[in-house]
Amino acid sequence: MRLSVKDCGQRGCRQPGVGHACTCAMGNVSRFIEPVVLRILKERKKSYGYEIAECLPRYALTDATIEGAALYRTLRTLEANGYVTSTWDEGDGPARRNYSLTRAGHTHLRDWAHLMETLGREMIAFHREVTAQ
Repeated sequence: MRLSVKDCGQRGCRQPGVGHACTCAMGNVSRFIEPVVLRILKERKKSYGYEIAECLPRYALTDATIEGAALYRTLRTLEANGYVTSTWDEGDGPARRNYSLTRAGHTHLRDWAHLMETLGREMIAFHREVTAQ
């Protein structure tokens, strides 16, 4: 089944014409930045904000644009909760903060994976019920 694609009319929508329905009007999905950031840090071992931002589109769980402010808020929250740690790298050029996962961060990522598995099953069931004839 192919979804029709058209400009959703939402202010700031950057998704019209990408081959699937736009999710701009479907509510706040900012919580789903967290598991993506955790995954990127797990794979890269250590990374700074700009580098993480460059990876977000590849791993994003939604087609909504993830703003830089939301990314840095998420990183600060993850650090405050003990899921990531950061250090300053003062090499060539401007200093930048490097982030890495803590042991608790690895556990939190696994918790996210279990939650998303459950949500995925529930979404599939929802879809079947709504589209059943």
